[in-house]
Amino acid sequence: ADYCRPKMKINELIKDFEVYTSNEEKRMLEQLTHVRPLSSFSEHDQFTIESLIRKSLVIKVGDINPRVIANEH
Repeated sequence: ADYCRPKMKINELIKDFEVYTSNEEKRMLEQLTHVRPLSSFSEHDQFTIESLIRKSLVIKVGDINPRVIANEH
């Protein structure tokens, strides 16, 4: 029966898991090596950063004047 089989976690099944990033997102990640105010980026770059935040590749800290940095795994 299925309930007798050992349960495996998804990270045990997938060894080399990579989140897809566009060339533009990769360039942005290279710039985010230290904490920077989100407002210091152009509107276009902020859009790219928001996409990286949704992918958990960038961390956003704060609500009023948020700062961002690349998420190192």
